[in-house]
Amino acid sequence: MYQALYRKYRPQTFDDVVGQMAVTQTLKTQIQSGRLSHAYLFTGSRGTGKTSSAKILAKAVNCENPQDGNPCNRCKSCLAIDSGSCMDVLEIDAASNNGVDNVRDLRDDAIYSPSQVKMRVYIIDEVHMLSISAFNALLKIIEEPPEHLLFILATTELHKVPATILSRCQRFSFRRISQEDIAARLQYVAYEEKIELDDTAARVLARLADGGMRDGLSLLDQCASATTGELTADKVYSCLGIAGIQECGKLMAHIADHNTGEALSLLNRFYAEGKDMGALLDELACLTRDFMVMQSAPKEAIGMLSGVATDEEVKKLSTRFTSAELVRMLDLIQKTTAGFIRSASRRMDAELCIVNLCQPELQLDAESLNTRLTRLEDRVNSGDIAIAPVSVSQTVVEEQPAPVVEEIPAGIPAYEAVDEAPAGFWTDVCMQVRKELKPPVSGFFAPNGPVQGVLQGNTMVLSCANKFAKEVVDKPEVLELVTRKVSAKLGHPVRVLVSDKSDATNKQMEQLLQFGRDHSNVINIKD
Repeated sequence: MYQALYRKYRPQTFDDVVGQMAVTQTLKTQIQSGRLSHAYLFTGSRGTGKTSSAKILAKAVNCENPQDGNPCNRCKSCLAIDSGSCMDVLEIDAASNNGVDNVRDLRDDAIYSPSQVKMRVYIIDEVHMLSISAFNALLKIIEEPPEHLLFILATTELHKVPATILSRCQRFSFRRISQEDIAARLQYVAYEEKIELDDTAARVLARLADGGMRDGLSLLDQCASATTGELTADKVYSCLGIAGIQECGKLMAHIADHNTGEALSLLNRFYAEGKDMGALLDELACLTRDFMVMQSAPKEAIGMLSGVATDEEVKKLSTRFTSAELVRMLDLIQKTTAGFIRSASRRMDAELCIVNLCQPELQLDAESLNTRLTRLEDRVNSGDIAIAPVSVSQTVVEEQPAPVVEEIPAGIPAYEAVDEAPAGFWTDVCMQVRKELKPPVSGFFAPNGPVQGVLQGNTMVLSCANKFAKEVVDKPEVLELVTRKVSAKLGHPVRVLVSDKSDATNKQMEQLLQFGRDHSNVINIKD
């Protein structure tokens, strides 16, 4: 009968355990020196070797001919434990034996001396599944067990284990296995099984294993049984129903170009080919995360990438997105993936996600606005967009009569109105205003941004490039701040109005003039 690869190649000695040198070396030293604890707690994510190490430890403490802390795997005790016929070494699944009665039975049996081997060993897997009553029943015997008794507890969720249990055990943390170690082990298994495994395919399987050796071997088993000939990366993608490096890169390029049509066409092809929408969005999320890492820490990023795409591909594509875009994209992808659980149509949700990724203007939340502003700022700073100078005659004087300058109330010294602002005046005002505003509003007050200040007598006109910019700026708190900064800069009170130069009729100008006639935006500056 065929045996799964992860069972066939389960480690038999501590030296066979991959990627856990700190744990295995400590256990070997304890066995050699005879300084064994009465209770161990193995923690870590799935497939990292917790249960395998527990079985090796059970064999090592009972082995008749131990070799440098490892079991010999040839003596009567080792063979009995491997075959499961040893009644003194018991592996218990806490998920199905989690009641207090089960633990009481275990406690009553544990007091008896072993009949076949030197030590009686209880391996309790997924110990966090025990009930509180069961944990309490286990406390006393774990704290003061008989000399012939050894407990080995294993769990993937350490936070669910009570502190009273933790304090009675020696704790060993099993780390996630690196992609390099998993790929090397897969190549060894493939060689032993006469499987032609390409190096690129081995790296893909190692990435998909997510730090778990068992997952990597299971994926290799699945792909090898579904294909013939050499197992390549493309065959792995096809067998597992994922898009792959090149296809994900193409989709990200379309998102960077805001090419919604091509992105949806590519997504439709993935769907027709049977690609899993959840797996596809997971790949996009990993790729987006790699872009963020590459931008934030370019020197250290190479060792931190997920492996969804090659290092060169990540470097090339990461330059096409701003940090704000990546934060928004990752948040949107994660929300869409989380919603798949209760979704009636994953395809529709994925399509909506792609449309929103390509067109941030469809959403008016803070993240989307900040994304658009940062992209605009980058294009302006790089010279891709040239901002034409704004003249007063084009924005206000030609479109309507000049606004009447408000009379300065009695008690405020009169200052002579000026027609032109000092050199660098608007740049200095923008710097002061941006310090007190939060994104995305602060982005509109870039020196060459979509809002330009034009001084006309005692009136400062904020000329907006479009209606959207006008709606963002035309807020009482924004106008009050600009009024205060301009008045302080000029040394006399001014009035601030907002104008939309894209609206030839300026239908709202009368409302703005009326707003300017009250004294809410007039700052009294005294010597």
